[in-house]
Amino acid sequence: LISYSKYSKALEPFYDNFDSEFVQLRTIFREVLQKEDELNEIVQLVGKDALAEGDKIILETARFIKDDYLQQNSFTSYDKYCPFYKSVEMMRNIATFHRLATAAVEKTASGNAEGAKITLNVIKQRLSDVLYKLTSQKFEEPSDGEEVVRRNLRKVNEELVERFHQLEDEFR
Repeated sequence: LISYSKYSKALEPFYDNFDSEFVQLRTIFREVLQKEDELNEIVQLVGKDALAEGDKIILETARFIKDDYLQQNSFTSYDKYCPFYKSVEMMRNIATFHRLATAAVEKTASGNAEGAKITLNVIKQRLSDVLYKLTSQKFEEPSDGEEVVRRNLRKVNEELVERFHQLEDEFR
């Protein structure tokens, strides 16, 4: 993806001061969206089912980025503006999902003793409640205050980590 911003480098000191992970999170988002763009061409030719599980994770992460992070509704109180701290915490949660889902799929790619593997479908079935929280994080009200919003979004992150660990333990 091409970024037309001429200020990316100029703002990095601000980003580093605010949250040292922001630049890395932004890079992850760009890479996911770029890879999604490439995968969409393959999907049009052979269908989504022909993709490797890791590629399906990329498409799912890109969907979270586009539909739940980038898409805004200016007519709602929670979404008419998004403070930077909320944006960063949302990015962190989506990137955490991407990292943990990719790792879980890779760890069980050869299957366990029974031949069971973690796939995107398994993740969606077993973690549907926490994935719903991931898609609902944009509904956090900035008017509740920075501390409340950060705490709620960090709880989502902690739950993602915990549930992926439980899922991996089941497949050992």
